[in-house]
Amino acid sequence: MPSRGAAVTLREIDADTVWTICDLLVAPAQERLVAPNAVSIAQAYFEPAAWFRAIYADETPVGFAMLFDSTRAKAPEHPDTCHLWRFMIAAEYQRQGYGGAALAQLIVHARGLAGVTRFSLGFIPDVGSARDFYARFGFRETGVIDGREVLMELPL
Repeated sequence: MPSRGAAVTLREIDADTVWTICDLLVAPAQERLVAPNAVSIAQAYFEPAAWFRAIYADETPVGFAMLFDSTRAKAPEHPDTCHLWRFMIAAEYQRQGYGGAALAQLIVHARGLAGVTRFSLGFIPDVGSARDFYARFGFRETGVIDGREVLMELPL
């Protein structure tokens, strides 16, 4: 078990780590809010704009993140926007600062993408949603609802 002060890193997923990342689960009450990591990884292999990483605290895998990186897309609808497609921290590692440290790194990554001026995401407005978590990082609701998700955006 990593400590609260553990170094949080974003790492590529490979053949040696994929099953461990797929086994990370959110709390049962959160399952309706985020897709399983196995589904996300499968989607990523068929979407050229997908950029995905495991989230580690020291040497312990604690979560998963996936971006829709418009700079990797052939004809992006919004070429100036990077979208946080998936983000999860496993239930036993939540509320320990790992999610915040990982999101801060994702924001830095998005800021480094050529031509990208906005970082967007969507959340399902339900009990246990991450709305307030994202708001602490400066994300604001756009007023747009996409299916079940309320969209938020952070100007870069």
